[in-house]
Amino acid sequence: MEATRPTFPSITLTQHLIEEQKKHNNTTADLRLLIEVTSRACKLISYHVRKGALGEACGSANSENIQGEIQKKLDILSNNILLEANAWGGSLSAMASEEMEGIYLIPDCFPRGNYLLLFDPLDGSSNIDVNVSIGTIFSVLRCLDDHTPTEQSFLQRGSYQVAAGYTIYGPQTSLVLTTGYGVHCFTLDQEIGSWILTHRDMRIPCDTCEYAINASNQRHWHAPVQRYINELVDGIDSIRKKDFNMRWIASMVSDVHRILHRGGIFIYPADNRTPNKHGKLRLMYEANPMAFIIEQAGGAATNGKKRILDIHPKSLHERVAVFLGSKNEVDRVTRYHLED
Repeated sequence: MEATRPTFPSITLTQHLIEEQKKHNNTTADLRLLIEVTSRACKLISYHVRKGALGEACGSANSENIQGEIQKKLDILSNNILLEANAWGGSLSAMASEEMEGIYLIPDCFPRGNYLLLFDPLDGSSNIDVNVSIGTIFSVLRCLDDHTPTEQSFLQRGSYQVAAGYTIYGPQTSLVLTTGYGVHCFTLDQEIGSWILTHRDMRIPCDTCEYAINASNQRHWHAPVQRYINELVDGIDSIRKKDFNMRWIASMVSDVHRILHRGGIFIYPADNRTPNKHGKLRLMYEANPMAFIIEQAGGAATNGKKRILDIHPKSLHERVAVFLGSKNEVDRVTRYHLED
């Protein structure tokens, strides 16, 4: 009689991280704990997002963050959840958030570790009250400072990231993660409370017929962006000889998640309204972690002229233009900027 082959349970996030350590020796026990704690915090944020109008976290908090943006109640709650969850674990030396002006040092009553955590606690929060997908973005750096970390300790190029990820709160709650060896997606099993590996080694096709940009700002775009988007709009009648579809959710995690699954290019350019600013999105909290993920999936990410992961940040809340996604499209629009 042929022996029955044993069946094995689905791979959880913890099991995956242990596998990564065995294969690549890249995931220390402290880093694994940090990722697990952050993922647990995201489960709690997911719970509050799901409660929606039945909970107490909807609506405006009637306050502004360091960016001058009106905060939602869920912005503040998500920020506090991430701070409190990660303060005690012993993996971190300090944290920084898009919602806070300065860094958050791990209190003296808790052990300090060798990593720094940066996060956008709730990306796309303007969509909270209308039930559109939103998410949490995070980035992990090594703390290279032997003494108490300062803001300067965080100002490392994106290529120095040891891990990056995001959680998207949508029809399913998904966690997308890279530790430098590919991109993997986990889906939250709400019944058992575990992150289950559902997409391994995600890859972005080099070519695409989809693009994401806020077209209402077209009159403010610089010439290279005008040139590129006009080609896409003209479609088969332009030099591109094919039609393109525009997709725009106004939630970076949602647009990037779609690109990871089926290709595309996401564009948030600088424009003529604020000539003294290099863009809208935050380098440390949004562009760097997303660029790391996109590159690990075979895509590309630039600020129009330079690889995002090569930018040396000058301040904690620095802004940057973003062009990321399918490599051939990012290369084309980057070339237009360099020719301008």
